[in-house]
Amino acid sequence: MLLALSLRDFVLVDHLNLNFQSGFTVLTGETGAGKSITLDAVGLLLGDKADYSQIRQGAKEAQLSALFDLSDSPAVHTLLCEQGFLTEEDGELSIRRVIDNKGKSRSFLNNQAVTLAQLKQIGELLIDIHGQNTHHSLNNEAAQRDLLDAFANAQNEADAVRDAFRQWQSAKKTWETAQNQAETLATERDRLQWQYDELSALHIKPNEWNELSQSHDILAHAADVLQAAEEVGSLIDGDDGLQTLVYRSRQCLVSLLKIVPSVAESIELLDSVDAELSEVSSNMHTMAANVEIDENLLAEQTERMADIMGMARKYRVEPPLLSAKLAEIETALNELTAAADLDLLAKNCTEAEAAYKIAAEKLSAKRKSGAKQLAAETADHMHSLAMKDAQFHIELSESTPTAHGVEHVQYQVAVNKGQILRPMNKVASGGELARISLALQMTASQYNHAPTLIFDEVDSGVGGAVAEVVGKALRGLGQNRQVLAVTHLPQVASCGEQHWRVQKHSNADHTVSSIQVLNEDERIDEIARMLGGETITATTRRHAAEMLVLAHSKA
Repeated sequence: MLLALSLRDFVLVDHLNLNFQSGFTVLTGETGAGKSITLDAVGLLLGDKADYSQIRQGAKEAQLSALFDLSDSPAVHTLLCEQGFLTEEDGELSIRRVIDNKGKSRSFLNNQAVTLAQLKQIGELLIDIHGQNTHHSLNNEAAQRDLLDAFANAQNEADAVRDAFRQWQSAKKTWETAQNQAETLATERDRLQWQYDELSALHIKPNEWNELSQSHDILAHAADVLQAAEEVGSLIDGDDGLQTLVYRSRQCLVSLLKIVPSVAESIELLDSVDAELSEVSSNMHTMAANVEIDENLLAEQTERMADIMGMARKYRVEPPLLSAKLAEIETALNELTAAADLDLLAKNCTEAEAAYKIAAEKLSAKRKSGAKQLAAETADHMHSLAMKDAQFHIELSESTPTAHGVEHVQYQVAVNKGQILRPMNKVASGGELARISLALQMTASQYNHAPTLIFDEVDSGVGGAVAEVVGKALRGLGQNRQVLAVTHLPQVASCGEQHWRVQKHSNADHTVSSIQVLNEDERIDEIARMLGGETITATTRRHAAEMLVLAHSKA
C-alpha cells in the first residue's frame, strides 16, 4: 500500500507531502489545476520515462519519493529480499527519483541505485494505473488481446508463442535463403574445400614454425657454435687457461695463510671462481656434443621453412598463424556445409513450425477459457453500471499464424436488448465505452495482485445516476484495496472515504499547485462547486450535503 508521496520542484509543485490511507480516496479540482501531476509523479516513480520539462521552471532538478507498506505484498517483499534491497525484517520500501535539467534521472530503492527496468519490475507489482484514455485504447486488438492474456494468466504462454514464432521464421528464412543461393553456396563451399585441402596437405603442426626456426638457426651456424665452444673451453681449462691461472693464484695465497690470515677470504673467492669456470667448461663440452653438422637436414629444414613461408604469404598471415588459419577455414567450411544441407534445413523448419503450433495450442486453450470468464464477469459489472440489457462477448476467430498466436481477439458488445453482438467501437457511445472500460477494469483488478489501484477520470463521458453507480463501484473496490480516483463527477466524489482537492495559485512570479485534504464542511463546498460551478448557493450546498449522506449511508 502507498503510504506517502513527496514532490519537490515538479511541474507546478514547489513542494508537496501527501500521506495516503487505505480505502477509496478521490482527487478533485478544476480543469488545469494539476490533478494529473500527482499521477505523473507516481508513474515516474514506477519507471516511466523522464523529461526535463517536468522540472519546475527555475529549478535545477525535480525530486520525487514514495513510501510503501509491503505487509500485503509478500511477492514484492520476497523479490526485494532476493535482490538485496530488503532484509526479512523490513516491512517498508522507499522509492526515490531525481530528474536534472538535462533530462537525466537517477532512481533508488531504499537508497540503493537501480535501473529503470528494475524500477518498472517492482512498480508493476505495487500499483495498477487505469488512465482516462483506457477505453480508447481498448478499441484496438492489441490492447484487447493483452488484457485477455493478463486475465487468463497466459503471459508465459504468450511469450513462448512469440519466441517459437521467431525461431520458426528464422529457420524458414535460412532454408529459403539456402534454396535461393544454392549455386552461390556450392561455389563458396568448393573454394573453402580447396583451401582446406591445400593447407591440410602441408601438415602444419602447432608451434612447428618456432621449433623449426630454432633448429634451423643452430644447424646453419653449427661450425661457428663448435668453434666458439672449443675456443672457450681451451681458454678455461688449457695448459695456460684461466683455471690454471686461478690455481696458481690460490697456491700463492695459501703460502701466506699463516702469516696473513685475512687472505682466507680471497682464497674462498678464488675457489668460487674456479667452480664457476668448471661449470662454464662443462657447458661448452655439452654444447659441442649436441651440435651436429648435417647438411642434408639443414637442406630439408630450409625447404620446409620455404614451403611454410610461401603458404603464409599466400594466405596473408604470419607463419606461426597458419594452423589457426586452417582451423578457421575448417569451421567456415562446416558451417557452409550445414547451410547448404537443404534437407536438414527443411527438417529444422518443420520442427520449428511444430513447436510453434504446440505453443500456440496451449495459448489458445487458456484464451478460450479466460475469454468466457472475462466476458461473463464483465457483463455482470456492466449490468451493475446501469447497462442491464447489455451483452459482452469475446470472439476468438482463426487467423494465420503470427507472433501473437493463431486467433484474432475481438471484444463484442450488444448495448440494448435485441441488438446483435458487434465490435465494441462500432456500437458503443463515448459514455458507454467508458462504462465498459470500467467494467473490464473492475473485473481484471480482482485478479491483479497490486495493492493500490489508481483510476484517472475513467468515469469521463458518464453522468447522473450512472455516475453514482460508478462511484459506488469504485468504493466497493476500496473495501479490499487502496483505490485513488481522479474525477470531475460530484456523484463519484461523494462516494470517497477521503477527499483531496487540487488548487492552482498564481502570483506575480510563478504558478504553483497544491493539494489539500478536505474536512466535512470543505467536502460539501467542493462537491457544491462541482454541482453548480463558481457560484455556490445554499441549495447546491444542501444538495452536496445530501449526496454525501446518501453515499455513506448506502456504503
